[in-house]
Amino acid sequence: MKLKYGLEDHPSFAENIIYGLQWLAVTIPAIIILGKVLGGLEGTSSAEVLYMQKLFAVMAASLLLQIYAGHRLPLVIGPATVLLIGILASQGSSSAAIYTSILICGILLSLLAVSGLFAYLRKLFTPRVVAVILLLVAFTIMPTILDLISSESANSSPAQNLGFALVFILIMFVAQRLLTGLWKSTLILWAIIIGSLAYTLVNPVWVQGTNAYGIPVLGGFFKQLTIDLVLDPGPIIAFVLCFLGLSINDLGSIQAVGTVLQADKMPERITRGISCTGLGNTLAGFMGVIGPVNFSFSPGVIASTGCAARSTLVPAGVIMLLLAFLPRTLYYLSFIPEVVIGCILLFIMCTQVAAGLSSAFAAMQEPVFDHALLIALPILTGILVAFLPADVVSAFPSHLRPILGNGFVMGVLVSLLLEHVIFRTPASH
Repeated sequence: MKLKYGLEDHPSFAENIIYGLQWLAVTIPAIIILGKVLGGLEGTSSAEVLYMQKLFAVMAASLLLQIYAGHRLPLVIGPATVLLIGILASQGSSSAAIYTSILICGILLSLLAVSGLFAYLRKLFTPRVVAVILLLVAFTIMPTILDLISSESANSSPAQNLGFALVFILIMFVAQRLLTGLWKSTLILWAIIIGSLAYTLVNPVWVQGTNAYGIPVLGGFFKQLTIDLVLDPGPIIAFVLCFLGLSINDLGSIQAVGTVLQADKMPERITRGISCTGLGNTLAGFMGVIGPVNFSFSPGVIASTGCAARSTLVPAGVIMLLLAFLPRTLYYLSFIPEVVIGCILLFIMCTQVAAGLSSAFAAMQEPVFDHALLIALPILTGILVAFLPADVVSAFPSHLRPILGNGFVMGVLVSLLLEHVIFRTPASH
């Protein structure tokens, strides 16, 4: 790859700001979308904005930590979708129990990386298990996407919203096919803007009754922190398995960028990077928000801008940190219809399925049919659990509900059981 600026180069101040704004345009959409989904569970606009403030602060701190002390690579960071699944599936538990679990798992991930034990844990991640995890993230979040897309507003029926969603998704795929360079890398940002405007034209009533009254221009976010730890075994076990998926994503992202840039000392970068991801999740658990992970689409941004200087991500991190103190600005930035959020999540999950299928095809062994069966059962188990009616899930014992009612966790457990117990082979150990 021919680059204008290499990893340790330092562009001028003006160029640093310009490249930083480009990284910001790629980073912000995922934070807004997942923050909007989880912040919406808080019930009020002010609580939702507070969640967004804390989330922006955590992502900014995690990004700056990675640049200076972690992998030291130009990597986008954002909320981990696999943790979104864990949080949504653990709604029967208290918020303190959920975010205590994230805090504890963040500490465990850092300890595993620093101690070198993560290398032994990686033996669990056979190609089939990796494929299952990638696919489960997409499939088990479908109930949430369905609820967002089929939501009924004041002036539109679920059928109208589904029609809008179908057209909008197809337009996004046309854009994915035709756009190149930075336009393609920032497609999600443009989809948020254009989709929100288009939905407002189709259904202008949805914006009525919404205003920023009571939300200050400037404000802190050190509220509702996880100070009193609640040790609930169910959520902790569920999030341990979610963190398996998170660590796979993190490892793959670091390796992908390191390979593209031919970075030196990659084992050290991986250890530091995963350690800092663990610390970022520890901070997220303390703040009471979803934790961060390194995203895998950074090489596309580097290729489109011709700049791999890690210093260019510093302005993006600083601006995100400043936004965390601007609640009213975040309120307007997150002013997105639920249908548009659902469409964008669906588009993102399509890329997740593509990654999972690519991993599955690359790992194919003879006999192919038997190999595929070991992927099929965990996937169908995860989908089955994800779509269980609420009254069935509520009938599970309360301590086991975060495990038995979590499609991702159950799918991963079945995959590990098949791979390392029932169909155990010397090659997988």
